[in-house]
Amino acid sequence: MGNAGLDAAITAMQRAGVDETAILTFAHYYAQLENGVTGMIPEADIEPVDIHSLDDVVVRPADAAHAIRTTAVIKLNGGLGTSMGMDYAKSLLSVRSGLSFLDIAVRQVLHLRGIYHARLPLIFMNSFRTSRDTLDAIARYETLATPGLPLEFLQNKEPRLLVDDLTPVAWPQDPELEWCPPGHGDIYTSLHGTGLLDLLLEQGFERIFVSNSDNLGAVPDARIAGWFAHTGAPFAIEAVRRTASDRKGGHFTRRTSDDRIVLRESAQIQASDMSDANNVDKHRYMSTNNLWVDLEALRKALDERGGILGLPMIRNEKTVDPSDSSTPKVIQIETAMGAAIEVFDGAELIEVGRDRFVPVKTTNDLLVLRSDVYELNDEYVLNQIPEDVPFVDLDGDHYKLVGDFEKRFPDGVPSMEKAESLRVNGDITFGASVQVVGHSTVTTPGTARLNGGTVLNGDTHLG
Repeated sequence: MGNAGLDAAITAMQRAGVDETAILTFAHYYAQLENGVTGMIPEADIEPVDIHSLDDVVVRPADAAHAIRTTAVIKLNGGLGTSMGMDYAKSLLSVRSGLSFLDIAVRQVLHLRGIYHARLPLIFMNSFRTSRDTLDAIARYETLATPGLPLEFLQNKEPRLLVDDLTPVAWPQDPELEWCPPGHGDIYTSLHGTGLLDLLLEQGFERIFVSNSDNLGAVPDARIAGWFAHTGAPFAIEAVRRTASDRKGGHFTRRTSDDRIVLRESAQIQASDMSDANNVDKHRYMSTNNLWVDLEALRKALDERGGILGLPMIRNEKTVDPSDSSTPKVIQIETAMGAAIEVFDGAELIEVGRDRFVPVKTTNDLLVLRSDVYELNDEYVLNQIPEDVPFVDLDGDHYKLVGDFEKRFPDGVPSMEKAESLRVNGDITFGASVQVVGHSTVTTPGTARLNGGTVLNGDTHLG
C-alpha cells in the first residue's frame, strides 16, 4: 500500500493471525489518520435531538415473548479494568453477594430462558486478554452454551502507533502493550469476520441485544425486544437523560446536513465547543451502550461496504504503558459501536430509565453498586431503592485502585440508602455498619479510621 508505517502494521497483524477484514478496516482508518482526520464533530454541524420514551410504548405480551425468542445476547467483555488497577477481566470483579458481573449476567439469561422458553444465547465478545479468564469462570454453568453457537468470539487487535511517525510501537519489555483493541465498534467487523453473523441468521435469530458486561442494568428485556421488532428499525440504542454527573460524557445529536442521529463521544468534542457539549439541558440524552441490531440489516450493510461499516474514527492518544506517563506517546485507532446509528436509515433512539444504566467505571460507582442503594432480586435484576442515586467522590490517591479500595472497606461499604452525596478526602478506613445521610464529607489530613456504626451527616473531620 506504499506506506512504511502502514505496511509494517499490516505485516504485524498478518503474523498475529488477525482477520483480513479487520486488517482492511485498520487500513481504512490509518488513511484517515494520515490525512489528519480527527473525528471531531463541531457544534456548528449539529442540533439537539428529541426522542420517544419507553414509558409511552405499548407492546403485547405475545409480541414481546416472540421477539425475545428470536434474540441473541452479546456482552462486550474485552476490558481489564486497568484504570482501577485490575489485570484480569473486569467482569470477574465481585459486586453483589459474592457474585461477579459475569455471574449475574449469566443468571439473568438463564432465568429469562425459563420464563420465555427461549434459547436466548449469551455470547461474550472477549479480547485476547480476557478470553481465558472468562471461559474458566463460566465453565461451571453447564447449561449456558446454546447448541450450535459459541460462548465467545474474539475482538480483533491492532498495533498501537507512535505519535511521531505512525509506525507500530516496539516494546520488548511487555510485547502485549504493543497491541490494543480497536474500540467496541469492532463488534461489527468481528461478527462478520468470524462468521458468527451468518451463523446466527442460519439458526433463525433476527436480532442481537448488545451491552457492556459491567452494566448490570442491561437485562435482556422482552418488552424492548418487542418494541424494536415492531418498529422495523435496523438499529436502535437505549438512551437516558444526562445529569450533572454526565456533563463531560458523550451524547446524541442530529447532524443538520443529512438529519441523521449522531453519537458524539467526548473524544470528538472540540475544546471551543465544551460549554455547549457540557450543557445537559441542551444535549439531553446519552447512550447506555445497550444496542438492538437487526441481523439481516447488518449483514446487508456490511456486504454493501465490503465488510467495512465506516464508523467515525476516534483518535485516542495514550502512552504505551498506561501506568507510566514517561513512556512513548502512542495513538490507538478506535471506533464506538453506538456510532453505527448514523449508518442505518431509520435507526431509532428510545429513552429508558436509569435502572437500565448502572455502569461501573470507577470505585466511586463500585461503592454505590455494593451498597443498599440497590437490592438484587430473585430474577437477578437490580432494584434501585432510593429515588436518586447518590453522588460519590472518593479520594483518588487512596481509593482509585480496587485493591486500595478493598483495604479501606474491610467490613463492607457504608449504608447509602439515605445519602445524597459522599465525599472522602484523605486516607480513611471505614468500620462496619457506617451510615451516610444527606450530603456528607469526611476529611483527614493524614490517616484515620472511622468507627463502626458512625452516622455521617454533614462535614466530619478526623485526626
